[in-house]
Amino acid sequence: MMDLKAAETIIDAVHLLEGIGIIDFNGHASLRAGPDRMMINSAASVRCALVPEDILLIDLDGRVIEGEGSPPMEFHLHAAIYRARPDVGGIVHGHPKWSTVLTMTGNSYKPVFPQGSLLGKVPVHPSPESINSRDAGDRVAALLDDGIAALLKSHGCVVTGKDLKDAAVLAIYLEENAHRQYLAAAMGEPYVLNEDEIAQFRKGLWKPHLFQKAWDYFTAKRVVSP
Repeated sequence: MMDLKAAETIIDAVHLLEGIGIIDFNGHASLRAGPDRMMINSAASVRCALVPEDILLIDLDGRVIEGEGSPPMEFHLHAAIYRARPDVGGIVHGHPKWSTVLTMTGNSYKPVFPQGSLLGKVPVHPSPESINSRDAGDRVAALLDDGIAALLKSHGCVVTGKDLKDAAVLAIYLEENAHRQYLAAAMGEPYVLNEDEIAQFRKGLWKPHLFQKAWDYFTAKRVVSP
């Protein structure tokens, strides 16, 4: 039976990321629901008005186990990563503005503020293709390897976490870093954190209570914002 608390986490994550601009009328968030299962928002769901009925329980081949509707055509992106990475418990695929702009201009992601260092190396998938087949999903999963996030050229991003809350927070950090990198580049050469600084920030910021603090902040801000 579908975990209703997990379904609410997907709803909260999609609402949060849609409000911030990381997910638009497309995009999806998923969480692992067993060795070969995941929960994900349906293809037809209205992302800014997601309700429990929009959440599906599917296997990694896209077959619906519970719920109404069809999974997003890019469920293959999630499935491939879950197959390859038993450490991943949640995944976000979105179409954020600033980090996607980096891929359009040939600029690589560079950590320019502390939380941005948590993403590590962020490779770029060299095609804007829709990840709508197992082969395409496997290519992105291979590119991601044991990393946290990858960008899809002129398309969007995929971000992983040990759970969906972590993946959502990391997706926000990815986009905020890209925005700051863009703004700094417009004024001059951005200062990029060095390896010692990155190690220091990763040690200090990679803590469960800080991820929860960020999740609480961004979700509260969404609720109170006009």
